[in-house]
Amino acid sequence: MMHRELGMLTAKVDMILEGVRRSEEKSDVSRASMHRRMDEIAERVGKVEGNVAAVQEDVSEMKPVTDDVKMWRQRGIGAIAIVGIGASALTFIATKFGAALFAWASSR
Repeated sequence: MMHRELGMLTAKVDMILEGVRRSEEKSDVSRASMHRRMDEIAERVGKVEGNVAAVQEDVSEMKPVTDDVKMWRQRGIGAIAIVGIGASALTFIATKFGAALFAWASSR
């Protein structure tokens, strides 16, 4: 009877050890998969960092051009305003004194 119970206990311990071994194998596979995915993510992050650095360099090269275009635009708006004021002044002079100037020029 004691041998039989000892045999059953041994069998149960063997089953427990087999379960632990299978669990460890699954854990090893799972960890390997996780490490592989982390390596892939690290590689992708490295590529993204490289792309971001390239974009930042491009943007820093574009900024002076953009600033120049903004300056030209402001100057253009100022020039249009001056031309508009000049045209308004000429129109005022022509409407105010146009008839008198025409009469004076035709009398000569």
